[in-house]
Order: sequence, then C-alpha cells, then structure tokens
Amino acid sequence: MEPPSGAAENSKLRHVEKDVLIPQIMRDRAKELCSDKVRAFTKCCKETGFLMVVKCREENTALKDCLVGYYSDPSFYEECKAEYLKQREEYRATGIKKKRQKITSNI
Repeated sequence: MEPPSGAAENSKLRHVEKDVLIPQIMRDRAKELCSDKVRAFTKCCKETGFLMVVKCREENTALKDCLVGYYSDPSFYEECKAEYLKQREEYRATGIKKKRQKITSNI
C-alpha cells in the first residue's frame, strides 16, 4: 500500500528540521530584528576591549532580552516554521536551494 500524499505529509517535520533548521531561521531573523541592540553591544565591546564583561552589561542584557523574547514567542516560531516549509516546498519543486539574505554587520 502506498503512503498517503498531500498537504499533511508535506507539513510533517523531521527531528533535524524542528531542532536545527527552524531554530536557525529563528536566530537569523531575531538577529535582524534586534540589529540595533547587536550594533550597540558590538560598538561597546570594540570601544572597551577586555573590560567589555563589566562595561557592556547593559547592552548585553538588552541584546539577550530582545533575542530571548523572540526565541520564546510561539507565534514567532510558527512564522519561522511557515517560512521553512515554504522554502522546503520550493526546493522540492525546483531542486534549487534558496539562500536567505542576511543583514551584513561588522560583528
């Protein structure tokens, strides 16, 4: 007997997709959405050198709070999951992997 095909089969996720690929999209998008805090923390670190652990606490906390806010948001996960499923569907249809555009920063 043939396995069922259709939308239900196409939306099933493998372990690596749930635990690696979708979280990678989440990290990339969260970094883009928190880019102002990434820049502030990077600037502070460059200006203070070895004392960054002490002097950049405020920037580090703001950055972590922003990133964790996105990582722990179930609706953000669902958005990233939908983005991944769309990419996967396009890849399966064309055989061409689409690369995500990333914001370039001086990190």
